[in-house]
Amino acid sequence: MIQSMTGYGKAVAITPNYKFSLEIRCLNSKQLDINLKVPGILRSLEPEIRSILSRDLYRGKIELVITEEKSEQGFSSINKDVVIRYYQELRNLAKELDDPVSGGFLPLVIRNPEVFSTPDKDLSEEDKDILKQAVKDAADQVIAFRQHEGTILEKDFKLHIHNILELLSEVPAFEQTRIDRIKERMKNNLEKIKGEIAYDPNRLEQEMIYYVEKLDITEEKIRLKKHCDYFLDTLDKESRSGKKMGFVLQEIGREINTLGSKANDADLQQKVVLMKDELEKIKEQVLNIL
Repeated sequence: MIQSMTGYGKAVAITPNYKFSLEIRCLNSKQLDINLKVPGILRSLEPEIRSILSRDLYRGKIELVITEEKSEQGFSSINKDVVIRYYQELRNLAKELDDPVSGGFLPLVIRNPEVFSTPDKDLSEEDKDILKQAVKDAADQVIAFRQHEGTILEKDFKLHIHNILELLSEVPAFEQTRIDRIKERMKNNLEKIKGEIAYDPNRLEQEMIYYVEKLDITEEKIRLKKHCDYFLDTLDKESRSGKKMGFVLQEIGREINTLGSKANDADLQQKVVLMKDELEKIKEQVLNIL
């Protein structure tokens, strides 16, 4: 089953001292591109987090955002010594200025950020294990999202490839008519100059046979069908096949273009145009395949 490169996942890691919220967003990219936005306390874990993401998510532009919330055991506490010192200084200043403050000084004191202190604790091994598991859980959600998107894209790809094969099956009906038209056109042109230019009928016949053989599209039809079959086989058997599918589509496009250049017939050219249209619809989406 193929997977899309776009995806989203989230998780929460609750440790004895911290609470972390995680969000992963993925977009398509030719290579693996990981962007981490984590609190300072998690900097030491970045290599391990990157390792988890690169192993599980494989490819794409991946952004992981981790926000920190203190758990109940990590809530801020009031620094009483700082409160008392500020309170006394404000009261003394008010006395010197003879400017009593209505409502007291405490509301002014608690606005100072130094009044509150938060105990910073290093992450314990338990904290680290819980956080790494949360990263894996979020990555698993991304994978599930990718698989769901991949299922939708797979159906769309198969539809367009089958349409190309259907159009290809209609090509033989135009081949003999096309050759007959070319021969008739050449004969008519020769009749117009028959009395003006002398030519060797045997040599002319050889040239006509050579020209008609150059317009033969048998090999292109065979190769185009094989490429389409290989594309469908890759869809069914491989989950990380985005780059390979892109290469196969290039070969399919090359054979369709060759059919068009050899067509020399309006009806056959119409089939080629329809094939190209189906192919472009796949190319638009295959860049988003893992």
